[in-house]
Amino acid sequence: MGFSTTHLIIFLVIIVVIFGTKKLRNIGSDLGGAVKGFKDGMKDGTEKPAEAPAASAPQQVGTTATAAQDAIDVQAKTKV
Repeated sequence: MGFSTTHLIIFLVIIVVIFGTKKLRNIGSDLGGAVKGFKDGMKDGTEKPAEAPAASAPQQVGTTATAAQDAIDVQAKTKV
């Protein structure tokens, strides 16, 4: 009681009549793009990066000489 070739052809004709060829083409291209993106993502995850970027040390605010020169001492400014 499996599907014969005639059943599959009738099924495909009904699907084409319901959705139309343009919508089926769009669905096929979207599905193909998704599969390609998935494969590229899986491939990227297994490869090692060619060169790791140099890690820079975090800078603290106010530790450089220019920051000390630009700082305003609030307590030193008093009205006389």
